[in-house]
Amino acid sequence: MRRSAGVWLGLLLCIAVQASAAVPFWGAKQSSPIDTSPATLKPGEWVWGGDDKNAGPMAVVVSLTEQRAYVYRNGILMAWTTVSTGKAGHETPTGVFTILQKDKDHRSSIYNSAPMPYQQRLTWDGVALHAGGLPGYPESHGCVHLPSAFAEKLFGASNMGMTVVVAEEGSAPVSLVHPGALSPIDPTTGKDVDIPLLEDGRAWRWEPGRAPEGPLSIVLSRSDRILFVYRNGTEVGRTRITLNSPTPRTGTHAYIVAAGYVPPVAGNVDVAASMPSWIAIGVPGREDEAGAALPADEVNQVVIPDAFKAQVLPLVQPGTVLVATDAHVLPQTTGVHVQVIDSDPPER
Repeated sequence: MRRSAGVWLGLLLCIAVQASAAVPFWGAKQSSPIDTSPATLKPGEWVWGGDDKNAGPMAVVVSLTEQRAYVYRNGILMAWTTVSTGKAGHETPTGVFTILQKDKDHRSSIYNSAPMPYQQRLTWDGVALHAGGLPGYPESHGCVHLPSAFAEKLFGASNMGMTVVVAEEGSAPVSLVHPGALSPIDPTTGKDVDIPLLEDGRAWRWEPGRAPEGPLSIVLSRSDRILFVYRNGTEVGRTRITLNSPTPRTGTHAYIVAAGYVPPVAGNVDVAASMPSWIAIGVPGREDEAGAALPADEVNQVVIPDAFKAQVLPLVQPGTVLVATDAHVLPQTTGVHVQVIDSDPPER
C-alpha cells in the first residue's frame, strides 16, 4: 500500500520525537565490589553496600575536589560514587542543603527539556542531584550528576529533608573534602562533627546522652583497633579492642543481629549470656555470604572490655548492623580512603 509523502514525513517526525525523548543511561549498571576504594573508582563507577530506611538517618557529602559523593546511614558509610559537578562559570555551590523536592522523571525547564532522572532538588534555582553525564571532570551546569543506577537507589532510599553537604578544598575541613568511613557531619544540621580521640590510657568512652534514642550501628576498624557505636547518626561510644588471632579475617563484611534476640536489661547484664547472633549481609562482591551466621570462633577473635559491652548490649536490637574495615578511620589517619560496610574485628 502506497503512502503519501506527508504520511511518511509524519512518521519520521514521530520517530525523531520519540528518540529525542529517550532517557540516556549513564555509568555502570551494577555496583563495584564492596572492597573497592573510592579513590580507585573510574568515571561512572559506584558502590552501594545495601540499605535499610529503619537503620537511622541518611546524609550525603559531595566532594567537589574529589568528584565523588559519599552516602552515610546512621553515621556509617554505606555507598560512594563518582560524580560530575558544575563546570567553570556554572560551579556547584558549596554549603549545607536539604532535599526540597523529588521527581523521578524530571526534565529541565531551562535546557531544552533535557532528562534529569531521579532528581532531588537542593535549591529552587536549579541545583539538584540527578542522573547525568560522568566524563570524569566537572561538566554540569551546576547540578551533581550521578550514575543512573546509583541515582535510582539513592532516590528510593532518601527522604524529603535529607541533609546534603557540598564541600571543596580551601573552604571546608579536610574531613568533608576527603570523607571516610564515619560520617563527618551531623545528619540533622549538616555541621561538621569533631569527636575527641580516647585519651592515652583510657580504654573506652560511653556517652548515651548524645543520642538518647534511635537505632544502633557498630563499626570496627582493625587498623585502628577501635570499635565505634553510633545511635541515630551520632557517635555515643568507642572502645579500644584487641585481636587474639594471628590471622584475623580481612576484607569488608557486614552483619545484622538475627531476629529473636532479646536484649538484656540495663544495669543487670550477664555479658557472656547476652551476646547476639550475627547474620551476614550479602554485600556486593560477597553475595554468597548472605544469611550465613558469623562463627563463634571469629566473634571471639575480638576482645572488647566487658564493662563496655554491658553498656552497649541493652541497646542492641534485631536489625542492628555491625560493620568492619581494614582501613583507618580515626581523624589523624584518614588521608587514604576507606571502604565500609564490613563486619570484622579491628585492631588497637
